[in-house]
Parts: sequence; C-alpha cells; structure tokens
Amino acid sequence: MAKAGVKREDGFLYYIDKQGDVSRAKMARGGKKGGKPEKVVKVGVKKESGYLYYLDKKGDVSRAKMVNA
Repeated sequence: MAKAGVKREDGFLYYIDKQGDVSRAKMARGGKKGGKPEKVVKVGVKKESGYLYYLDKKGDVSRAKMVNA
C-alpha cells in the first residue's frame, strides 16, 4: 500500500494512527505503564472503511479486507 521502511525496536507497539501515519507507543510490561505515542514516519495513508491497516514485516503500511461475522 505505502512504503515506509520502518525499523522496529523491541518493547514498542507500532500502528497506523488516525492521520494515516506510522506511530509507536512503549508497551506496558510487568506492572509498568506504557508510554505516550510518538510519530515514527509521516505516510498520510487515506483510510477506507472495511479495511484493517497495519505495519507488515518489511516495515511498510499494508491493508487487509475485514470480514464482518
């Protein structure tokens, strides 16, 4: 869908935010609170309803059609 080339670091949750950019937040571990989200890469993906947007293994933005059960 869109090339981002994000290099993942351990201990962070990566996701596509409401603006269509790649963000990350520190994961909560062992009673410790998580961190505030920070933008990693500005991509500006226009989201369409009915699709799930995610960061794939290559660090790029991908999407999959959602199946409504």
